[in-house]
Amino acid sequence: MTGAARGIGAAIAERLRADGLEVTTLDVLPGCDLTVNLARDRLPAALSEIDVCVSNAAITDTIAPAHHMTPEQWGRDIAVNLTGAFRAVQACLAGMRERRHGRIVVISSGAARSGLPGQVAYAASKAGLLGMVKTLAAENAGHAITVNAVLPGMVASEKVRAMPPALLERVMGAMPAGRMGEPSEVAALVAFLASEEAGYVTGQEIGIDGGLGLNTMSLGGARSHP
Repeated sequence: MTGAARGIGAAIAERLRADGLEVTTLDVLPGCDLTVNLARDRLPAALSEIDVCVSNAAITDTIAPAHHMTPEQWGRDIAVNLTGAFRAVQACLAGMRERRHGRIVVISSGAARSGLPGQVAYAASKAGLLGMVKTLAAENAGHAITVNAVLPGMVASEKVRAMPPALLERVMGAMPAGRMGEPSEVAALVAFLASEEAGYVTGQEIGIDGGLGLNTMSLGGARSHP
């Protein structure tokens, strides 16, 4: 479980433990079982013993429009969000193939489908994960290994709740469901995909965004709700 020190990652780790899994947590921040920089550090050989790989680590706060983004900003997001995710999955994959069983869940983002102005590197890295997931799913379906992507929308993590009030108000105004998602809701979806019951679900991109990706514009009259 990467990116497990806080937010969605910490909620996923807590849920998987509650479901009876023995969870090994990894993050660049302290407080997890392993402190590792996925972009550059050597990964522990013990990851080959993992049966459920949840790749969640990501940089989310690189803010720059495309015409001002520096090569360093671009490279940092791609190195962690895309290459780091691949490295974590690859480290687990050989053991899964040998045992002919495994669950891989990659946390992408709704930005992979819709884009995200001001965060071109983030959106590109998260979109790259979808191609990775499809390919890994195709390569490993015959080994009883499932590979799926979860695409959260706006989730009320610690970092999101700490945003300036004016920005939070603007974000909430765009939420069709009238609220943000909770980390525990993302964790519940991941827990299902990690379960034995999800053995026939693979290569999927599953959004969890409260309808944020839906077209809410109407060409008719004002909408009314009972």
